[in-house]
Amino acid sequence: MTSGFLTPKSSLWRQLVAGLLMAAFALQPLAHAANQSVQGAKKAVEEGGYDTDAPTAILIEASSGAVLFEKNADELRAPSSMMKLMTVEVVFDALTRGDIKLTDEYRVSENSWRKGGAPAGASTMFAALNSRVPVADLLRGAIIQSGNDSCMIMAEAIEGNEAAFAERMTRRARALGMPKSTFANSSGLPDAGNKMTVRELATLARHIIRAYPEFYKIFGEREFTWNKIRQQNRNPLLATLEGADGFKTGYTKDGGYGMVGSAVQNDTRLIVVVNGLESSDDRAAAAKKLLEWGFKNFEVRSVFAGDQAVGYAKVFGGNRGSVALVSRDPVKVMVQKNGNDKLIARIVYNGPVQAPVRAGQPVGMVKVWRGQQVAVEAPVYAADAVGTGTTLQRAVDGAGELMIGLFRAGAAKL
Repeated sequence: MTSGFLTPKSSLWRQLVAGLLMAAFALQPLAHAANQSVQGAKKAVEEGGYDTDAPTAILIEASSGAVLFEKNADELRAPSSMMKLMTVEVVFDALTRGDIKLTDEYRVSENSWRKGGAPAGASTMFAALNSRVPVADLLRGAIIQSGNDSCMIMAEAIEGNEAAFAERMTRRARALGMPKSTFANSSGLPDAGNKMTVRELATLARHIIRAYPEFYKIFGEREFTWNKIRQQNRNPLLATLEGADGFKTGYTKDGGYGMVGSAVQNDTRLIVVVNGLESSDDRAAAAKKLLEWGFKNFEVRSVFAGDQAVGYAKVFGGNRGSVALVSRDPVKVMVQKNGNDKLIARIVYNGPVQAPVRAGQPVGMVKVWRGQQVAVEAPVYAADAVGTGTTLQRAVDGAGELMIGLFRAGAAKL
């Protein structure tokens, strides 16, 4: 009669030992396979440098979200009228959902007229007290004329009051992956509760371009007339930079001069955000120089083709020990034209992946670093299915994970 215990002489013991060795080294080729593919495309050399007078700045490529340059990009500052991008995004979202229509007319309350209209002496679309203005015109008033009244009128109509609308803006920011931004009003007028980073402003700008291409066209319109008052678009890039078609400027005493800008050249779109500058000329120059530097020095390179295996994930309890991982779309990254970029790719996932694994199952992310920055990241999926393994295979995997856990625990005590 056998006891069922494993002994060094048993066949099962030998298979478990072999399984342990395989499990202990299964993760090592994971990053290596991806690294090897990327390193073959680019030589490991030092990055080129750039600086700007802007206290906070960021430059990204719109398609991939790749960061080309950043400076104090996570520092919270007053976003001033750049915050109106969040206001109009909430309205765009409501329009897309069918909750409101462009033809809906909203009344100009005394509050919005007095605090945001002509009596306030700040940027306004000059909407007349107690008049009714269609949503389509209010959006142009907010985007082209930077009308504080435009934003307040929409906020009051959609949520009943501006404070409730500001809370909705903050909730919407969290849903869009902006964890730091907070909003106290709809216009960006001075308030300690209005805070954004240039990184999150760039995230928001990229989202607007991708999610609302038809509405985005408004940002490139050169002028808008309301109440017989014609006003020019306040974005200086529209007249000074080839391919510029958005976004928004802003200024408050607390935040300084800032702007979000975007332009397309040679089928590549870049987004720039600068904030905290001392004059309108300074912000225009800083934004333009960053965009020109990006277009001049970077180009798009393909790192992995769509559906190309970028690496492997370890599978627990499967009839195979690993599964190939693919990105559905090509993984592209902006690299310096002079070839001075070191690219490294790594696959990040919670593993091992529990069998059974279905083809197309989301597994993790492939992240590509350019120097010290994450240039792009994309989801990866199981290339094919992996079935459940035999009892012996599951036992080997279980023992292997146990031993790896014990080894890590022991190493942590050293």
